[in-house]
Amino acid sequence: MTTVPIQEQPYPQNETPGASAVRRSSDDSTYGGKTPVLALKELVARLQREQNKIQDLLISLGFALRSFNNLNQFLELIPLMASRVTDADGGALVLFKPNGQLRLDQVHCHDTHQCQDIRKALERVNRQLIATGEEAFSPEEMSALLDREVEQFLGENTRVFGTAILAKKTERGRLYIFSRNSEYTWTESRQKLVRLVADQTAVAIENDELSVELRKKERLDRELEIGAEIQNQLLPRQCPTIKGVELAARCLTAGRVGGDYYDFIPIHPRPLRDRPLPELQLVPARWSLTIGDVMGKGVPAGLIMTMLRGMLRAEVLNGHSPARILQHLNQVMYADLENSNRFVTLFYSEYEPQTQILSYSNAAHNPPLLWQAATKTIKRLDTMGMLIGLDMESDYEDAQVQLQPGDTVIYYTDGFTDASNKHGDRFDEDNLIQVFRSACQQYSDPQAILNHLFNCVQEFIGPDNHTRDDMTLVVIRVQPTPSM
Repeated sequence: MTTVPIQEQPYPQNETPGASAVRRSSDDSTYGGKTPVLALKELVARLQREQNKIQDLLISLGFALRSFNNLNQFLELIPLMASRVTDADGGALVLFKPNGQLRLDQVHCHDTHQCQDIRKALERVNRQLIATGEEAFSPEEMSALLDREVEQFLGENTRVFGTAILAKKTERGRLYIFSRNSEYTWTESRQKLVRLVADQTAVAIENDELSVELRKKERLDRELEIGAEIQNQLLPRQCPTIKGVELAARCLTAGRVGGDYYDFIPIHPRPLRDRPLPELQLVPARWSLTIGDVMGKGVPAGLIMTMLRGMLRAEVLNGHSPARILQHLNQVMYADLENSNRFVTLFYSEYEPQTQILSYSNAAHNPPLLWQAATKTIKRLDTMGMLIGLDMESDYEDAQVQLQPGDTVIYYTDGFTDASNKHGDRFDEDNLIQVFRSACQQYSDPQAILNHLFNCVQEFIGPDNHTRDDMTLVVIRVQPTPSM
């Protein structure tokens, strides 16, 4: 017996199952003792039953494709279904692993020896792939190698047909169907049936991969939601009440989780040892007003921001000057940020309600702007200092400014100055100074000033554009002295 070629090539014989029976019946002058009409009716009925069987099997396969949530459960049916719709002895489904090796996923054989032969062929090909290196074979070469081995191990007395499992235009495996019946032929209709089953298999693989990707996306979305919830809880829910000043603040993140940070931290006077503070001294002696920006966006920036908040709040309790606090914070965070390629800009200040003095130090953050009501001028609050996490030995400077009634200070992140319109123009600091001056001349309420600045930036970038970076703004205004 000659073995039918395993490659998918056209076959000259186009007989359908039962066609040979028609020929034999026409050559039999006696029709088995039956009249020609009766013999023909029986043949038609038999062909109809075979067609119904094939149709039922394919319907069952389609139902399994729609119903099974587990890919392995569906793949178990493939060799069985393909061999039954083609009246073959057995089948084998071989899938390609991501590392380029092979996996005998499912096998169905009436003959145990045939199953063993399929496994031997697969093991031999795997050994060749491992010895040579799977990178040396293209998918087409791997398929050809596998075809040759399967044909060799099954022997020349076996009629075998193999077809590709193509998912997303990539060959993901091979489906083999075989028979040792000497009269069995791989007609075109049988080949089409095997290809149909192979296509259903490819659809199942694609659906499973889409489901896996969807589940990953759902998990990531949920993690982002949790990250956003945690971040929102860490940022101040509302501005504190500080004697003599009014506050307003807003943080607008470009994504679900941002890298902007601002905080209000009460600084209470330290009690003497074994002597509790009197009730009057429970009022904070100073307030820390801080704003920062982690380079980057998303979950990594949000995690660093969370770490920064905890370390800063612990450092503030030591009662050091703003410059010393930044220095200690930089030394502590340097080891964590050194290999992350992420750095932090931070402006740290402390406001003392009794004296209305604002002490501050800057770690390369955008300098806050001070509107001085008496002179109607704007001053930048800045000191020398490097990014947090850039250099462990960085030094920082202290500075102070005496605030007066009616003065207004805005703390902001670079989401404001870097906001760009459809032409690529940046809002920049000059525009911010201009709209800040206009806001201070029009409004006395910090919230109104904040809203005006956000509206101006949004108007600049356009209604159809969205900011690409987080935008945070804090407004502090010293209350005017009541008129007598």
